[in-house]
Amino acid sequence: MEQYFSATHRMEQEVMFPSLLRGVFPQQRQQQQEQQHGAAPEADGHADLYERYQRLKAIKPMVEKGLASVNDHNGSSSDEDAAWAEGGSEDARLEQRLCHHLAGLQQVLTHLTRDTNALTRRYSQILEQISPSEGQPSW
Repeated sequence: MEQYFSATHRMEQEVMFPSLLRGVFPQQRQQQQEQQHGAAPEADGHADLYERYQRLKAIKPMVEKGLASVNDHNGSSSDEDAAWAEGGSEDARLEQRLCHHLAGLQQVLTHLTRDTNALTRRYSQILEQISPSEGQPSW
């Protein structure tokens, strides 16, 4: 989770002009690496990096809100605690469900983190192509 938030924060700090990502598609090499690592091909494989940037920005508040609602839910209702204590046979099923959902969440966050880092790297490459000498002081 921490890596995901770090990657999205870095993306938000570095991508100052998202419009530069319009019409830029992920590199073929990156797609080949994803296929080798077992990543499922995206249904919208034709989305440019601007669309991906917008999607990644839209997902971040949902993840933060979901995390906050889980934290709020955990701290509430002593009735739920009493019901949980009575359901000894349910504990194993709940633990299984929790493990399943946590594994899925980890997989999704890993994928989002990888996409966010790739987008940020590609944006940096675009900036270098536009102005390769601006990194050097001209005085």
